[in-house]
Amino acid sequence: MRIDVLTLFPRMFESPLSCSILNRAQEASLVEIALTDIRDFAADSYRKVDDKPYGGGPGMVMMPGAVFDCFEHVQKLSPDKGRTILLTPQGQKFDQKKAAELSAEKRLILIAGKYEGFDERIRIGLDAEQISIGDYVLNGGELAAMVIIDAVVRLLPGALGDEDSAKDDSFSEGLLEYPQYTRPEVFRDMKVPDILLSGDHAKIAEWRKQRSLERTKKWRPDLLQNNKDKK
Repeated sequence: MRIDVLTLFPRMFESPLSCSILNRAQEASLVEIALTDIRDFAADSYRKVDDKPYGGGPGMVMMPGAVFDCFEHVQKLSPDKGRTILLTPQGQKFDQKKAAELSAEKRLILIAGKYEGFDERIRIGLDAEQISIGDYVLNGGELAAMVIIDAVVRLLPGALGDEDSAKDDSFSEGLLEYPQYTRPEVFRDMKVPDILLSGDHAKIAEWRKQRSLERTKKWRPDLLQNNKDKK
């Protein structure tokens, strides 16, 4: 997979992309992640990419020129056209199902905005899919892009040491993950449940399924309702 990120702040990605699973996935050639600075395509020497909105109002809006030129340059860097995504609070909410869907793509092009958002002609002209990571506003789309990259890359075959790890994640089956325990068996008078020490894998699986259901009912009942609505 190739992931291109169009951003005003490429340095924000340096640390996350050089650590842990993301770094190992790149070293193993499971994913290629390329960062392109939108400011490099500004029309003037001041590298200006934003301006005041027509009609008045606070803040600044990203102008279409630099974004279009940057996008058209990046798209030519690979023979795969790619799936283009604008990171914006107005987009479809990102979830585990969307992460799995995106992980099947050969190429993603993520466009991170800043300021008060994009000139509407960017969305229309690029025919881009819009994705939001939640109902709140960030200073820009960089953190949202990092979230999507992290969630997608860990689903690529070979990215995790144990291929079953992703299958057991919270939300993968529409439920929160069951409780996990490790050594020591007793810590500050808190003991690992006996069932997990029994060696009976069928009973352990059933216990985990029930705990997942209980947690979801208690902490995220909306997930159960969502699953019911989809049936």
